[in-house]
Amino acid sequence: MSTTFAHAWPIVRMADHPHLGMCLDSFHILSRDSDPGGIEEIPAGKVLFLQLADAPLLAMDVLQWSRHYRCFPGQGDLDVPGLVAHVLRTGYSGPLSLEVFNDVFRQAAAVRTARDAMRSLIALEESVAERLADSPHAAALTVPPGPVVPTGFAFVELATPGTGRLGRLLAALGFVRTGVHTGKPVELWEQGQARILLNTGDPESDDGPALTAIGLESPDPASSVKRAESLLSPVLPRLRAPHDAPLDAVAAPDGTELFFCRTARPDHPSWTDDFTGDAAEALRDPAAEITHIDHVALTQPWHHFDEASLFYRSVLGLRPHESLELPDPYGLLRSRAVSSADGGIRVALNVAYVGSHPSAPDTPWQHVALASRDIIATARRLRAAGTVPLPIPANYYDDLEAPYDLGSERHQALREFGLLYDRDDHGEFLHLYTVTTGRVFFEIVQRVGGYRGYGALNAPIRLAVQHVQPGAHPG
Repeated sequence: MSTTFAHAWPIVRMADHPHLGMCLDSFHILSRDSDPGGIEEIPAGKVLFLQLADAPLLAMDVLQWSRHYRCFPGQGDLDVPGLVAHVLRTGYSGPLSLEVFNDVFRQAAAVRTARDAMRSLIALEESVAERLADSPHAAALTVPPGPVVPTGFAFVELATPGTGRLGRLLAALGFVRTGVHTGKPVELWEQGQARILLNTGDPESDDGPALTAIGLESPDPASSVKRAESLLSPVLPRLRAPHDAPLDAVAAPDGTELFFCRTARPDHPSWTDDFTGDAAEALRDPAAEITHIDHVALTQPWHHFDEASLFYRSVLGLRPHESLELPDPYGLLRSRAVSSADGGIRVALNVAYVGSHPSAPDTPWQHVALASRDIIATARRLRAAGTVPLPIPANYYDDLEAPYDLGSERHQALREFGLLYDRDDHGEFLHLYTVTTGRVFFEIVQRVGGYRGYGALNAPIRLAVQHVQPGAHPG
């Protein structure tokens, strides 16, 4: 068997038989760093079949890589759309066949895997059409409605058995309860542009607070819905009173509901109109430091991680970042962030490859990261309210002083307030964590300059501490 088209094509050409052609396999071409541009030199009719697979970039033997880590186009790091564009320029009009060998897919539900495969092909067709925009071959492609990239977070919704513990934590952070839903047991808490809903009527709250829904600011909610439906993410059924604002949602792969919102705009009904004002609005602190929701982190079921990466990339038009593996006391945590180009939306997708933990072996953590313009002031606010952040061991700060000379006063402030530190080529990152309540904890972050990351270097410290905290859950 020939493993490269550059080797196979001369053989086919010399045979010169009308019924002899080539089967091209995207994985074997791209995994060996072959230049797919040479495919265009193959005459029409000599490419008889096209097999497609994506894969994460891994440093391993190609055979093992091929047998265990192939995934659907759009889920990995290979330029599958570019290869398909080259093949179509030859005049190929045959089938696009998915040849995927993957340990996760073998164990997943067949219907769900089939839907994910179809979503992959729809998104692939769109990507190929962009590559062939100036080519007559693009006319044969059918593309979905264009992506409507969210511009920010409208809200996050936490299901909770009662608002007491979470309410006290939000108050300690400087949030104020500004409204109550007119027909549901839901409270609206606000600070700056950060809005958090506490829902005491969700049955999922029986297991403790959990993040169940995210509101995404959309320039055009109706077009966001059309895009989602075209990529096999139908609108979720929702009970709505006649006077409630129209608000449509789709389900992310982990079950989180994603609502498409247009908040407080004159050209669209606003979900905030469903909340009556609270007397506490008058107590809002104009000096509070939290400005907006920086990002959310969602732990995926282990067999939904690749599906989630494709979902957020294709349905919402977010850009995937490098996939990371981070050490956890019980194994590894795999993490991949997706974001809008301007950073208005950032979502960290995590999956935990960990062993059983006696406190809660199957319960994943979720967290909401809140942006502060002065994280030390926020830390002081927490301390004044009697709220202790997640304790960071002293040896973290001892180790921090080796690579970073921040000055003795700044190093001391980090120790005193339990802050963690990171930097990249664009700026600095300061962050702290609250202790876990149910499945949820909060992260307070301050980006200095143009820092683009998420403090991944500090994740092992956070995970190690959380595993020994009372009530904390692995994942």
